[in-house]
Amino acid sequence: MSVKINFINPFGTDAYNGLIMETMTPYLTGGAELVVTNTKQCPENIDYYYSKHLIEEAVFESCIEAEKNGFDAVIVGCCYDPGVRVARELVDIPVIGPLEATMQLAPYYGHEYVLVTDHHKAVPYLRDMVRLYGEDVHCRKVDCIDWWVTDMIQDTEGVARDAVAAASKIRQEADADVCILGCTIISASYEKSIMNGKPRDTSILNPNTMALKLAQSLAELKKQGAYSISRRAYYQSLQERNAEEFESVRRRFGHR
Repeated sequence: MSVKINFINPFGTDAYNGLIMETMTPYLTGGAELVVTNTKQCPENIDYYYSKHLIEEAVFESCIEAEKNGFDAVIVGCCYDPGVRVARELVDIPVIGPLEATMQLAPYYGHEYVLVTDHHKAVPYLRDMVRLYGEDVHCRKVDCIDWWVTDMIQDTEGVARDAVAAASKIRQEADADVCILGCTIISASYEKSIMNGKPRDTSILNPNTMALKLAQSLAELKKQGAYSISRRAYYQSLQERNAEEFESVRRRFGHR
């Protein structure tokens, strides 16, 4: 059963699309199709939270558009998982956050993990996300390599080198089994280094790959009639309760 998955880079630029497509394509199986797009008419830099909230508005519209365009699942391509839960209120197809997906799958690889993100500003935010996702008991430490996303694309080899070194050091310090690379661009840089001949560290988990596999599984289940998001409470949608109000809100306040 073939499914069509939309990986949405939320950065407001296509600068990262090629890297993501190159490093995720080898993991497509079963006729699954991956299309990498990016948000538009929003900031390019998600490192600061004011910009991040503006970007999330563009993510909501991108997810709505993806469903209209026939995609079977969406991956929001940043480990802040920006707008993921709100987007699930808006569409019926699975919406995957890479960090959430990897945290859920991490126990299959090890009992405890560390999370290595990009820069110092992201560290406390991801600590909050660890608590939000109920992963305090499994996540031993959150740390960073102090790279900014706008610099990573200029030196993916350097990012991969620093990420592997940090993963090993922090995992050892925390006495953890595995390491999650808590940034989609770090993960893509690491994957590209492997494609270029560097050895793979199987204790490093790549959120891009994890998100892809979860998106494909949930999309296939939906096509088989075995997946449907509950609208009883948390993900209840305004469209179903009051379609006229929903359209009015989108017209007046929605991202254009």
